[in-house]
Amino acid sequence: MSADDLDKLHARIQALRAKTTANGCTEAEALTAAAKVAELLDRYDLSLDDVELRAEPCTQRAFETGRKKRVPLDECIGAVADFCDCVVWREKTPTGFRHVFFGLRADAEVAQYLAELIDTAIRTELGHYKTSREYQRFPHKERHLANGSFALGMVASIADRLHALKDARDAANRGTGRDLVPVKSAIVERELAKLDLTLKTVPAGRRYVSPAAYDAGGAAGAALALDPGIGGKRAQ
Repeated sequence: MSADDLDKLHARIQALRAKTTANGCTEAEALTAAAKVAELLDRYDLSLDDVELRAEPCTQRAFETGRKKRVPLDECIGAVADFCDCVVWREKTPTGFRHVFFGLRADAEVAQYLAELIDTAIRTELGHYKTSREYQRFPHKERHLANGSFALGMVASIADRLHALKDARDAANRGTGRDLVPVKSAIVERELAKLDLTLKTVPAGRRYVSPAAYDAGGAAGAALALDPGIGGKRAQ
């Protein structure tokens, strides 16, 4: 694939990022588009030999949460990074926290795009849930817990599906006779070392949830179409 082809691929990614619910695209269509562009990236990477792949630049792309405390998306941000062959860390900014994806240029762009889509989907599906009979049964003093539980159940479901899709993609790539994972991991680790960052793992805090709301969120996450070959909500 030529440099012009790569530029066209990046243009495709940017076009897909613009294809949001605000522009008449459903969450299902947007998430399906994310899976499709991941397939395009795999095809591009498989077209390169190892020397050409190692010459690809790494970059950073950030998803701004706009919040100064944890958000539901935090619980599946690692799955997004893994799906896109990136590493991710969280930074504090004057306006809140942000998640920084680091990887090959196109991979990082897709990770940022997918994080945006999932965040939008969480907000949209939570809005739908708040109009449901199940939600109305919660006493007012318990609805804050129900909101958080629904969102956590949804992102946990999405994270599980992203991990499964990643395993399937990697297996398909290995079936071509070439395993991209170790090659790309080595590139990212080498370039990450050049940044001389000090990263640490922070254990997740204990979360209390409403089982009913958590399960409803899990069902909403399972219904979103993350891949064209898997059933889920689609535009009519």
